[in-house]
Amino acid sequence: MSSDKKRVQFRAPHRLIDRTDALAEVLGEDRTNILVTALREYLQEATHDDALTQEIAAAYYDDEITFEQLKTLVGAEEAANLRVLKQQLDEDFIDEVADA
Repeated sequence: MSSDKKRVQFRAPHRLIDRTDALAEVLGEDRTNILVTALREYLQEATHDDALTQEIAAAYYDDEITFEQLKTLVGAEEAANLRVLKQQLDEDFIDEVADA
């Protein structure tokens, strides 16, 4: 993991933070470590969900997210595959318009 860190603030339900603090105490860690681990695991699982991957791809095809954002979400290899597919789709669209 990179030592480059970004400070964030957010609001969460008291009960969720209380549970986080209790788990941190049991594990001898601080709240931030628990939250970062939970967020990392959630993102890992989410980006391996086929439906979500399709939504991410659609956002990329519709130019709602950049290639760099795509790569961050799905990894370099999958992003490269989606970029090639987007180029092919764009070429097919151009060919269809030209034939019309």
